[in-house]
Amino acid sequence: MKKEDWDKRYSGTGLLWSVEPNRFLVEETAALAPGRALDLAAGEGRNAVWLAERGWSVDAVDFSTVALTKAHRLAEARGVALNWIEADVEQHSLAESEYDLVIVFYLHLPWARMRHVLHAASEAVAPQGTLLLVGHDRTNLDGGHGGPRNADVLYTPEEVAGALPGLRIDEATRRERPVETEAGVATAIDCLVRASRSGSRSRCC
Repeated sequence: MKKEDWDKRYSGTGLLWSVEPNRFLVEETAALAPGRALDLAAGEGRNAVWLAERGWSVDAVDFSTVALTKAHRLAEARGVALNWIEADVEQHSLAESEYDLVIVFYLHLPWARMRHVLHAASEAVAPQGTLLLVGHDRTNLDGGHGGPRNADVLYTPEEVAGALPGLRIDEATRRERPVETEAGVATAIDCLVRASRSGSRSRCC
């Protein structure tokens, strides 16, 4: 989908997604000490705002003007400040070894383009930093609820893990996620990959 398509999708008065953070973000970052965080494809900002509330200094990138306007309002309502960056994640230049946490949640692009984003995201992880990806797994197409209906933009834990050069893969798995529907509770199948960079980082000034 293009920027204009996402602007249209986000154009309703309410939030397209829940105001609460993704459940896997909460679980997987519980033990991390706050530092600098980067949220790629931040959407309406629910995950970025949640991180900021917990002391993280957050850069949040998305190319939808409408989504970022909503995200800014959410941050103001919750009393936190973030650095909102309106840019295409495929073109936005990322500083190397800069972030203690990089999150990529439900970003779905054709695999060659997705791999390029993941490569840049992995290079942005600082020593002792973490990269966390969550998205719709390819098995969700036939065995789960929701998500893109195009296999070309879906991926597997193995594919994602192989696209993160220089990082140690701490977890690469599929997770089931309950989804409330009009017909009852359905199950979505997500891909979850958590990776980290070894080494030490010296901070000055």
